[in-house]
Amino acid sequence: MDKRIPVKLSDSSVLDTEFSSIRERFDAEMRRMEDEMSNFRTQLIQRQENFFSNKSSNQLTQQQQQGNVLEGLSSPLIQEDGGDKTLKLRFDVSQYAPEEIVLKTIDNKLLVHAKHEEKSETKSVYREYNREFLLPSGVNPELIRSSLSKDGVLTVEAPLPQALQGGGAQQAIKF
Repeated sequence: MDKRIPVKLSDSSVLDTEFSSIRERFDAEMRRMEDEMSNFRTQLIQRQENFFSNKSSNQLTQQQQQGNVLEGLSSPLIQEDGGDKTLKLRFDVSQYAPEEIVLKTIDNKLLVHAKHEEKSETKSVYREYNREFLLPSGVNPELIRSSLSKDGVLTVEAPLPQALQGGGAQQAIKF
């Protein structure tokens, strides 16, 4: 005897539920990273203010302070490869096609801009993404590298200048 069980169709599937859960975790991680970027920038600015407020100290002390601007900073935004330090930033641009994403530097700012427009007879969709990140002075824009993962995470890597790594350069560090 063959019994058939009716299948009820619904608007969501198991895959939709799982992807929604993954998306929520991803969004939470991206918010955490953006908060970390903000905290990192605040720490750098505080160290810069401390450096310039101690101008009355002797020259050797200033050079030591300047050479160790990033020393002791705990941030996942800075990665060390051998003796070199690299600033590594990630941006969630998963809702945009690669040709809709523009990455550029103006002065010492990194600008990420993405724009999506979609029009049909019944609806119009418009999305725009803008992020700015203030880079430490001395970062060479020609050495900045970026990559886009299949899941839409834009990774930007910028080698930090020797003055920020403790190389003992004698120029002021500006942010």
